[in-house]
Amino acid sequence: MAYTAPYIDSAGLHLASYEDILAYLESEMKSIYGDDIYLGTDSQDYQMISIFASMLNDISQVLQIVYNNRSPKTAVGTGLDSIVKLNGIVRKSASYSTCVLTLTGTSGTVISSGTCTDTNGYKWELPTDTTLTGTTTEVTATCETIGAIEAAIGTITTISTPQKGWTAVTNDVAAVTGTAVETDTEIRARQSTSVALPSQNMTDGVIAGIQEISNVDRYKVYENDTNAADTNGIPGHSIAAVVEGGTDASVAEQVFLRKGPGCGTYGSSSATYTQTDGTQNTVYFSRPTYESIDITVTITKGTGYTSAVGDNIISYLKSYMAALDIGDNVSITGLMATALQAITDTSKPSFSLTSIQIAKTGGTLGTSDIAIEYNQIAQSGAVTLTAN
Repeated sequence: MAYTAPYIDSAGLHLASYEDILAYLESEMKSIYGDDIYLGTDSQDYQMISIFASMLNDISQVLQIVYNNRSPKTAVGTGLDSIVKLNGIVRKSASYSTCVLTLTGTSGTVISSGTCTDTNGYKWELPTDTTLTGTTTEVTATCETIGAIEAAIGTITTISTPQKGWTAVTNDVAAVTGTAVETDTEIRARQSTSVALPSQNMTDGVIAGIQEISNVDRYKVYENDTNAADTNGIPGHSIAAVVEGGTDASVAEQVFLRKGPGCGTYGSSSATYTQTDGTQNTVYFSRPTYESIDITVTITKGTGYTSAVGDNIISYLKSYMAALDIGDNVSITGLMATALQAITDTSKPSFSLTSIQIAKTGGTLGTSDIAIEYNQIAQSGAVTLTAN
């Protein structure tokens, strides 16, 4: 294709390719110095114009990025950040995982800047000055590493900063997993939903309002437009918002402002929203509860099996569990498919999957799917692997 200068028409931006630019420069060189000029790839003249062509192509690529950054569908990185601000959206930053720890020691002991370590080597910081109010005390620790760091029950057991009067630590519950910085794909989806704010569908408006609340992670809004309570216990003509993160006041505000007139709210938590005329309204919603799921995997070793393969199986399963949304059931089939992702060569599989069993922590392992309530989130408990 012959070289043309960059231009924009109804079809979009048109840019010459590197090959077209190079061919154009070769043609211009010949028009200046004559057709007998030697422009073989080993010539200095060719190498010079190829440098120019490469530089011009780099500029063309920047033009393409700038052009794409005009739309949230094609913008990337900081360009996407800038354009979604027109919708009042800011990219969500990463957050830290937290976990309730049980500390054992002498009552009255003050632990200064205490740190614990889990079985994966991640460190968890206690509040600056933690006082043991009894022989055992529960405190919330924060992971030093930002992002989606998991810690199953009983995995935070090492005291990294030994202090007199503090003898042991453990976690009787799994960690509340933090989040990685919001990806371009995620922020595009949120921008798309945000335009539903003025929509005629009130439920979409509630969802769009909730997702704009700072520090909100997962959320679900259920609507019951019938005259009777549904199978989840949600009363007729009501909505039930289940929201992870954000303040109670912010959730109440968004639900009240976006719900339809006469629509009730339902949930186990509540907060008061005060209108401009002073009228106070109690808004009900729910915070998700967490159901810890133990997973036991049995495999038969195949060609090329190493302990790293087993580690990958466990990692894939934990990632699968961490990605489950509010109300998502735990699927045996989904777990099996996830475990098999650790096989890199299907013609010579490194293992055969014998069985996967699951149970709510403390329950009896089995091979049936586990149903999760509408206001619950399943999370990874103990994941064990047996390789025969």
